[in-house]
Amino acid sequence: MIEQPFIFIAGHHRSGTSLLCAIIRDHPLVSGLSNTGVPEDEGQHLQTVFKPAQAYGGPGKYIFDKDSHMDENHVLANSQSAATIFHDWSHFYDPECHYYVEKSPPNLVKTRFLQKLFPNSKFLVIYQHPIAVAYATQKMLAKWRHATKRSVPSIRSLVEHSLRGYETFMQDAPHLRNLFVIRYEDFIATPQTTANRICAFLALDEIQVRRVIHSHINNTYFSKWWDDRSKFWNRMYFPVDKNLEQRANKIGYSMKSPANLLDPAILGVHSNQLNPLGPS
Repeated sequence: MIEQPFIFIAGHHRSGTSLLCAIIRDHPLVSGLSNTGVPEDEGQHLQTVFKPAQAYGGPGKYIFDKDSHMDENHVLANSQSAATIFHDWSHFYDPECHYYVEKSPPNLVKTRFLQKLFPNSKFLVIYQHPIAVAYATQKMLAKWRHATKRSVPSIRSLVEHSLRGYETFMQDAPHLRNLFVIRYEDFIATPQTTANRICAFLALDEIQVRRVIHSHINNTYFSKWWDDRSKFWNRMYFPVDKNLEQRANKIGYSMKSPANLLDPAILGVHSNQLNPLGPS
């Protein structure tokens, strides 16, 4: 396997993974993928071992395909795969830096696989409200529709995709040795504090956050949500029942009161885990 320390960033599409990666990449001891010529400079598009999200339907759909999930028992979780991926990526990184950072949203369902290949890796996972993820993803896919020739999923389907992705990750999380889960809503409210906590997790000196951060994006999507909920047929097609609310609550959110944030045990730093998650 490959001993080079990696920072793997994971989360749903349109949930802050790019912003998080950009801030971390600003650290002088961290090297990131840039000017690669692939979408968003994501490592999933730069390697030849496993299929990218597009092969399973793309953003908002890929998690519904069980084959998109990979763990340490996957047939590709071996030293040859590790060597091939590292070869595919390494010439984009600065060898003088301690950490190499890689951001691909589908890392959310591949953390255990990546840990097997890169045992010194650390994982930064970012959560965002499923409603915001759903509307942001739908907006992005609507722009791509003519190019991809693919249908745009409904908000109901996109919320389910978001929840299922987090649920899959939470089943994998106890197997990760070095994990920090942050919440987009906390990140944009206190970016410097969150960045300081990330640096502490990585055992790096703190850096100043110099990126532009927009703090009211969720409110735009929540307004759209309430507007849609005001229509009878939307409520009939997509009922917010007890089960859906409980699923959202388990990851720290509410479908009935989207602005309210809960405090699930998954948030924070979890190290050397071999047991179910408890408070960090």
